[in-house]
Amino acid sequence: MKICDQRHRARPPAISRQAFLRAALLFAASPLLRYAPAEAAGAEITEIAPGVFVHQGRYELQSPDNRGDMANASFVVGSDGVAVIDTLGSAVAGRELREAIRAVTGKPIRYVINTHMHPDHVFGNAAFKEDNPTFVGHYKLARGLGSRAERYLAINKEMLGAEAFQGIEVMLPSVGVENTLSLDLGGRTLQLNAQRTAHTDNDLTITDTATDTLFLGDLLFSVHVPTLDGSIVGWLALIEELSRATPARVVPGHGPHAMAMPEAILPEQRYLGAIAADVRKLIKDGKTLEDAMQAGYSERDAWKLFDHYHVRNVTAAFAELEWE
Repeated sequence: MKICDQRHRARPPAISRQAFLRAALLFAASPLLRYAPAEAAGAEITEIAPGVFVHQGRYELQSPDNRGDMANASFVVGSDGVAVIDTLGSAVAGRELREAIRAVTGKPIRYVINTHMHPDHVFGNAAFKEDNPTFVGHYKLARGLGSRAERYLAINKEMLGAEAFQGIEVMLPSVGVENTLSLDLGGRTLQLNAQRTAHTDNDLTITDTATDTLFLGDLLFSVHVPTLDGSIVGWLALIEELSRATPARVVPGHGPHAMAMPEAILPEQRYLGAIAADVRKLIKDGKTLEDAMQAGYSERDAWKLFDHYHVRNVTAAFAELEWE
């Protein structure tokens, strides 16, 4: 296993951001991608850069119909092997992703990397057991997922139904990333960076250095309303840092296959910023959590699934910000 642990966080390599290149990038990262969807069995995938493939999940809650296919999942192919980045929300959906990988390459699946602990990104892990990969995640992922495993399983069994739930197992990482980690796939290296508490307390970002593609997991939501399960203060601070990054493209945890920075992250920054500003004002004015339910409501028409997640976002933000 070719792994190099580093104590200091590496920065993604910078690229030129000349105006004409920005225009070209925005076009390339739009839904009309320069690469057509691969003709593959299983999940539909799109090659967004040489050797980098993304499956786009639906903007839905988990259900028997979508089988937990509601998040983006990716894989990167090197000369020696493959790394999978997130595995969808069920073993059934994970097997379809694996079939798509096998239609592209027969190279061994060396790594399964989870960007964070939420079921829509990790419950497909069991589909890759036969490949005997190294499972990799943030060093806090095992503790976080382990503590919620029983509840996550119960909720998803109810929402997915027996057929789509079949085969799901909670599979924890065998390698935890505390700072940075490099994975050699042969001819290309993935740079993994553990992040501060933001969307969750176990967010991990991945950069494919060969194509300068940055995988942000659920640190980046597009179209699908962001969901807060960590720290709104930490997330907004991290967004400020990420907005200065200059990767060739970014892959969100929910949203299009690929996007351009910093434009991709601005709507999320606006949404979380609106919640934080409104909640802080309400707290200053002596209002209660019940009064705060309208915080950030000006964003309602900008996001799918807003009514399903916004109240819990405000609740989490209020609980954090009232102690500032």
